[in-house]
Amino acid sequence: MSLIEKIDKTRMPSHVAVIMDGNGRWAKEHGHNRSFGHENGVETVRVITEVASELGVKYLTLYTFSTENWNRPQAEVDLLMGLIVTSIEKQTPHLIKNNVRLTVIGNMDRLPQFARDRLLKCIDDTSRCTGLVLCLALSYSSRWEMVEACKEIASKVACGTLATSDIDDTVISSHLTTKDMPDPDLLIRTGGDLRVSNYLLWQIAYSELYFTSKYWPDFGRDDFYEAIIDFQARERRYGKTSEQVQEQK
Repeated sequence: MSLIEKIDKTRMPSHVAVIMDGNGRWAKEHGHNRSFGHENGVETVRVITEVASELGVKYLTLYTFSTENWNRPQAEVDLLMGLIVTSIEKQTPHLIKNNVRLTVIGNMDRLPQFARDRLLKCIDDTSRCTGLVLCLALSYSSRWEMVEACKEIASKVACGTLATSDIDDTVISSHLTTKDMPDPDLLIRTGGDLRVSNYLLWQIAYSELYFTSKYWPDFGRDDFYEAIIDFQARERRYGKTSEQVQEQK
């Protein structure tokens, strides 16, 4: 039986989030500089977007550039900014053909004007697509996101449009950048590190975590299948007992 035949398409995760790690180390092991790894990682983004769409995943969120990444050498930051927008522009016709809608979460104000303008055009060009939503977490970190949410909520309390007694999980979620998406069912991290790196901390409270030692440029179609198969083998209890979960089926 092939890997895809092992997947139950009636139990697909609605939202898959990915930490795309290992580009630089992959390049070093292949005797190249870090830019070579980032360039090859772009092809993996194309493949995984295509696979997720084929399987019926509704949302795919990729950790593309964190707020901490601004601290990298300026030459690498400039390269990444140019690579991100150029790659997205190149793939936009392919996204439209496959009915994939592009969106971005993160502090867009920090992006160079050229990058922001070009990304917004790609987002607009795919806005009528109704299939998979491809979300790029760009200039994003979860702590930044939660600080911004707290500021918005505090402002509403200060002007009297929101009572402190009304603040609950739902209110906080509605002020996050992901308010239009369900929380991730599955978080995949490539590259071998076992941490979540300030990524969707609120949203992954009950996500299934899947770690692989494969670097992002080597993560392919079969690797994504294996992550989905692993996800479907798990029992998601949300604090309940196994018996309660079985009774609800």
